[in-house]
Amino acid sequence: MESVARGGTRWKRFAVVMVPSVAATAAIGVALAQGALAASFSVSGQQFKVTADRLDGTGFVQYGAIDTNKQGNHPVAVVGMNEATIENLCQSVVVPVPVFGDVTMRLTAGAKGSPKVQAKKLYIDADDLHANATFNNIDIGVSVDKTTKGPGPAKGDKYLGDSFAQQAESVTFTDVKQRAWATTAGTFKLSGLHMAVKKGKNECY
Repeated sequence: MESVARGGTRWKRFAVVMVPSVAATAAIGVALAQGALAASFSVSGQQFKVTADRLDGTGFVQYGAIDTNKQGNHPVAVVGMNEATIENLCQSVVVPVPVFGDVTMRLTAGAKGSPKVQAKKLYIDADDLHANATFNNIDIGVSVDKTTKGPGPAKGDKYLGDSFAQQAESVTFTDVKQRAWATTAGTFKLSGLHMAVKKGKNECY
């Protein structure tokens, strides 16, 4: 599946999610959203949850930013990665529907026996995570506008030019659980894709 990279029009039907903290935790996910949006956009009123067995990435950067919707502003950790591969990915979002009540949209891909999920030029906006993580050649405390190892800050993101950031040449995350607001990717390939819509709550975790 192809999409235009962040900075132009963005396709958000499916995207991967991963955010590490300074303490070396992280998570990943896939966003089901509503079509083409500009680089600086308002997020939906629903967050989504993600699990994955493993994510391997190269060219990593992370910094703080603000996402906005009708409910207000939401502080997030934005992660950018040049390339990523993911094993056993699950993403779910619960949407309240009039008459029916809650409806869960759940997506899985890259399960055992299938090729790994692959993404390029990945950006993720998340606010909660649980995982194990290993960073290779990491720099903590870099100014966000001076990062060089990842794809750099995304055009249109709301952040202070000299605010805190971290970067690394490569990262590995395992046993991932993540909650996020938004994600975009330049290219996103989902092998063994399966999507299901069910009444009630049927989240990944």
